[in-house]
Amino acid sequence: MHTYTVIPKSSHFFNIRRIMPNQSDGEFKKKVQRDSATVRQDLGGPSQIDVARLANVSQAAVSRTFTQGASVSEETRTKVLAAAKELGYRPNIIARSLIQKSTNIIGLVVMRFTNPFYACMIREFTKALQEQGYWTLILNIAQALELEETLPMALQYQVDGLIITSATLSSSLAQECVRAGTPVVLVNRYSTDTNINIVRCDSIAGGRIVADAFLDAGHQRLAFISGDEASSTNRDRETGFVERLWERGARLTYRESAGDYMYEPGYEAAKRLLLRDDPPDGIFCANDLIAMGALDAARTELGIMVPEELSIIGFDDIPMAAWPGYALTTVRQPVDQLVDATLQVLMDAIRSQETEPVNKIISTFLVPRTSAKLISGSGSR
Repeated sequence: MHTYTVIPKSSHFFNIRRIMPNQSDGEFKKKVQRDSATVRQDLGGPSQIDVARLANVSQAAVSRTFTQGASVSEETRTKVLAAAKELGYRPNIIARSLIQKSTNIIGLVVMRFTNPFYACMIREFTKALQEQGYWTLILNIAQALELEETLPMALQYQVDGLIITSATLSSSLAQECVRAGTPVVLVNRYSTDTNINIVRCDSIAGGRIVADAFLDAGHQRLAFISGDEASSTNRDRETGFVERLWERGARLTYRESAGDYMYEPGYEAAKRLLLRDDPPDGIFCANDLIAMGALDAARTELGIMVPEELSIIGFDDIPMAAWPGYALTTVRQPVDQLVDATLQVLMDAIRSQETEPVNKIISTFLVPRTSAKLISGSGSR
């Protein structure tokens, strides 16, 4: 008698394990291969054997056609897919994952789900992964502490790899991933563990670009509105900005904390700055949502003319930044390059566990619009 342990449908993935105490791994693998060819026939549906007969090819050719990365001629692939479509055949993904020891699932951990920058990133990740034959398991966490609970759950799904955005991985969790043999890439964050791959945009350079843009245009009273104080990207953007000001003989006049990367805190932080007796004439915001809040506070509530009396620069270049109502000058993080580089690093790690950890940095650049009074070519140092 065979016993099955099944994870319910709500889990997005079915992991069935056939428990056969007296059966070797080799025998078990052969048994699964036989079952994968016949299970649908047993259930009244077409099997690989049916497809092979109709397409006049071997069962192995059918298997290769539905296996990611397997070698098969275009002629054979066309015949197999046509036969499968005619019969209504669907490959048995469960059995195949047991044989290949691969689920073709990539875990994507996201903390700032409501931030348009990460929404764009999620869309690009899922699209690119689907094109490469992978499913995406999206795990949304409200705060960084939840990663301690969420990551072990992702590992239980036996994902082929993990992409973690906007959250920092502790050394203990990093080691847990290493023990599980699961490659991990951190996106736009650091890790204290040297075994973790990192792909990030150059936030320090982005902050320096903004400092040059303001100073080149003659701004003198400069302010920074921070986002999440615990975020490494927030620290890097401020560090680059302040260091470049000092290098050019200037200084940061004011600093306000929004406390988060959202519109409303940015609005309130900007009001606190602009109601001072000697308000800033240039504000660098840690991200675009904060900058959009600052723009609305200045123009609609305080009646300040932008950019004639005040220049505002954001960071990210989310789609809304280009809307005519905002036309926000900002530092672009190229999402397409970030996604491509992340997936290249992850796929290399999946194919070879022997690869050395990577720390890849993507360049940022200024996108001038009308929210800041700048001179042509400024911020390009």
